[in-house]
Amino acid sequence: MRVPSFITPNTLTVTRILLIPFGVYTLFYDGGDNTSYQLISYAIFFTLGITDIVDGKWARQSNRITALGTFLDPVADKALIGAAMISLSILDRFPWWITILILTREIGITLFRLFVIKGGVIPASKGGKLKTLMQNFGVGFFILPLPSWLDWFKYGFISIAIILTITSGYDYLRSWYKKR
Repeated sequence: MRVPSFITPNTLTVTRILLIPFGVYTLFYDGGDNTSYQLISYAIFFTLGITDIVDGKWARQSNRITALGTFLDPVADKALIGAAMISLSILDRFPWWITILILTREIGITLFRLFVIKGGVIPASKGGKLKTLMQNFGVGFFILPLPSWLDWFKYGFISIAIILTITSGYDYLRSWYKKR
């Protein structure tokens, strides 16, 4: 199947950003207590997370990697994970301290990348990509209506995501410093 030329990996990334509010809406539907809508919300956030893999792979395979895409893709990741964490924290289903810690790192690194962009865009590292994957799964387990006896599982996943969030942030700064 041939994709129309106006549809690009960047189009997919922008579409991903525009669809985030639907995931948030379903998360809050019926006060956030509706199991069916929690599953729908998870499906939306999971699908949007998967498109992160699709647009990146598509850009590399079709030789459509652009500076805009290199910057916009992590912004879409941050918007996706930020919307989910803030929503869950408002619903009192996710600790605010984790939301603040992760978003402080994410916004800080994004601003840092903007500040140093004249020296060239800093692409996402393997550690950064793994961090995003673990954040998505970790937060996703808080979206799902899991029984309380699985709390150890979701807190275990999010703990790994926190460690990767901190270490990959440090790696970005170290990489930039070495590149200077």
